[in-house]
Amino acid sequence: MIDLGLSKLALIGVVALVVVGPERLPKVARMAGTLFGRAQRYISDVKAEVSREIELEELRKMHKDVQEAASSVEQSIASNLAELETDVQEALRNPLLEPEEPSQMAVKAKDFRKKKLARTSAIPAWYKKQSGRRTRVISGAARVAKYRPAGARKTPASFH
Repeated sequence: MIDLGLSKLALIGVVALVVVGPERLPKVARMAGTLFGRAQRYISDVKAEVSREIELEELRKMHKDVQEAASSVEQSIASNLAELETDVQEALRNPLLEPEEPSQMAVKAKDFRKKKLARTSAIPAWYKKQSGRRTRVISGAARVAKYRPAGARKTPASFH
């Protein structure tokens, strides 16, 4: 850059005063100041535009990288899914997993109905009590109150 010291600025001011004259020097100085301000604003705008372009380019690069990563993840998921499908198809072709015959399924369903009837049929209550099956379920507090001995019941204490 141009090295302008105080002595050089004073020399430029004296030459401008002699060339322009004392009447027009303030106008010329104002005009030079406004032109200098415009030049600074223009330079700052150019710098901001360049930095925006650089940031935009970085964002485009990041967007491209993210898209590549997403496509690679998508491809890996698709390959894993295809591999899994082949494994499932192979497992379904296994002779050990052949479907049951309809007659076997009917026998199983009949056995299930027999067992369910045996569980829910009209079994006498004395037999259910004897075998430990509950007919009515009560809460723990109700059970304690029901089976507490008569002498063990506490009377509430009065606060006198």
